[in-house]
Amino acid sequence: MTTSSVKKAVVESYGNLAKATKKSFLPKLFGCCDLGESANQIGEIIGYSKEELNSVPKGANLGVGCGNPTALTTMKEGETVVDLGSGAGFDAFIVSRIVGETGKVIGVDLSDEMLKLGNRNIKKGNYTNVEFVKGDIEDLPINENTADHIISNCVINLSLNKGLVYKEAFRVLKKGGKLSVSDIVLEKELPDFIKNSLTGHVACVSGAEPLTDYLQYIQDAGFQDIKIEAKANFPLELMLTDPQIMKIAKQMDFNLDSEKAKDIASRVSSISISARK
Repeated sequence: MTTSSVKKAVVESYGNLAKATKKSFLPKLFGCCDLGESANQIGEIIGYSKEELNSVPKGANLGVGCGNPTALTTMKEGETVVDLGSGAGFDAFIVSRIVGETGKVIGVDLSDEMLKLGNRNIKKGNYTNVEFVKGDIEDLPINENTADHIISNCVINLSLNKGLVYKEAFRVLKKGGKLSVSDIVLEKELPDFIKNSLTGHVACVSGAEPLTDYLQYIQDAGFQDIKIEAKANFPLELMLTDPQIMKIAKQMDFNLDSEKAKDIASRVSSISISARK
């Protein structure tokens, strides 16, 4: 896999996810992306309150997260927050209520379809302090020393240049600014049929790297007070019902029974990390 092929696959797949929200029947596209009623159930499991889940426009919560980065830090009215890989705007809209009319939320995404969906949701919810911009999280279209907080939810694992992502986050943050990230990390090596698959990468699994390496990227970027706020096993039920994983397993003549699924699921964990510039 190359950086360009990964970015192309990610943009296409999540663009299709955004377009799927227009349909009356919303299929489950990825194990981490259930567009039906269970999106809210997944939201509760990974740390969102019912109040937060009900506060955003319909179609904003795509069920693609692996944690609640907005709960990792205390945000104040009037602050500026940048959301890396903002998608349909779920976290951005939650944060917008916290920073208020005098604050600002800037969501960055590389998918035109996701940006369109996010902007439709802005109109639905009549948000005046949220803006979505097209950009690569490895090269943010934002001036340095702009943000009081940077958040990201299960997106940085999709990058093959995570160190660059964190250097960009550091650049954009103000001195004393906070980083709050939920993501996927690797506990032990994945089977080759997943590790070398673009499909597995898009499904938020094969792009995971060892926790020690992941933390080193953050430290090398210049962050201090790096803390693992939460760590949990990857939900097995998502692995078992993930059509993307099932597809590549079939292609590689791999029988993904429950025992093998447990083994694969045990190799990745979801984490929530905070740090300070």
